[in-house]
Amino acid sequence: MAVLIGANSRTYKFALGFALLEAAAEGRSEILLRDLAVPYAMELVQHLGQAPQGPEKGARGEKDFLSVAEREAAESLRLGSPTEELLAAAIKSMPEMVMQKFHNLRGEGAEIPHRFYEVTGRSHERVVRLSKELRDIAQSEQAPTLRGELSARWSIVETSFATGIGQSLVKEGVVVDLTTLQITDRQRRRSVAGVADAVIGFQRGLCLICAYPIALGIDDIAVDHVFPFSFKRLLPSGGRGTVPDLDAIWNLAPTHAGCNGRKSNRTPTEQEMFRLAQRNAAIMQSPHPLRKTLELTLKRSGYKTPEPGEWFTFIRQVRDLF
Repeated sequence: MAVLIGANSRTYKFALGFALLEAAAEGRSEILLRDLAVPYAMELVQHLGQAPQGPEKGARGEKDFLSVAEREAAESLRLGSPTEELLAAAIKSMPEMVMQKFHNLRGEGAEIPHRFYEVTGRSHERVVRLSKELRDIAQSEQAPTLRGELSARWSIVETSFATGIGQSLVKEGVVVDLTTLQITDRQRRRSVAGVADAVIGFQRGLCLICAYPIALGIDDIAVDHVFPFSFKRLLPSGGRGTVPDLDAIWNLAPTHAGCNGRKSNRTPTEQEMFRLAQRNAAIMQSPHPLRKTLELTLKRSGYKTPEPGEWFTFIRQVRDLF
């Protein structure tokens, strides 16, 4: 929830998420802030070479953490560890900024139900105590799935920050390359993230068909056309905004490969349509750009002011076309 529906004005939450999972996977109940700041800073500088880590709006001061990271990125990557200046900036800024906001969700006063850490002590001697909930998550079979969706969400948010991309996302959204099953930025024709990693969190990590957990990297998975691809030939031609694109994100869902094979080309069940509507409604409550893409799907089908709950109506309308 923190990663998928938290507000993102910069990408600090993702870097902190990686650092927390790394520390907790080792079974540690506490870690010095100085030690946690190392993977946090290095994850960030590695991403800085690929895409902007914040919106390109307004001037930043020289002491702003992102400004320091940009200056120190090349040397930190050469050394394989943060420079003294970058590490000092991370130690100072983390408790004052990202660690205060990590548990926040979109909406005033909204937070996730568990605390993953507590910061104690002062200055360079600060200690981060890792909660049992965090250790349980980091050592569970779902840990690879969490790392995958965290990485995917980071890439998606980077895309929204990239120069000149904001307007194209608002107008066109993103598309899916069905050959590689990658979500692709239309304007730059750049692969952003795998479909499964990008949307599985919004399905609560469950297979859309059987509703049992999917473990990325362990289970054999497939990306299912919930309304089968073969149904495209049955769709009516013409009509203003009435023909849905079955190859778009709204109709693609991670499943167990076995479940997908057994489903074959049948029409989705009531339960599957309900889960798909729930999943799409959840994406609509997340920050852009996947939200924008799903809004465009509804608008092109005649919904003037799309709302998350309208996915239940839309999906029934699609079923009635066949």
